[in-house]
Amino acid sequence: MIFVFKTNVDNISKVKKVTPKLNKLFPNSNWNFDLEDCDCILRFESDNNSMKEIIFLMKILGFECEAL
Repeated sequence: MIFVFKTNVDNISKVKKVTPKLNKLFPNSNWNFDLEDCDCILRFESDNNSMKEIIFLMKILGFECEAL
């Protein structure tokens, strides 16, 4: 499944903050941020439906995250 989220992760420093958590909690997934997009898109590819967990994790880390 591919999920697309609008976030406020707008620079590499913020990406580095979430990277270890995303990699640890979702080790078999592929993800990336599009920092050039006005919505700071997070694209997330996973074998299961982990949308709620991704949103929850991002909010715990202090970031906005909304499914598109």
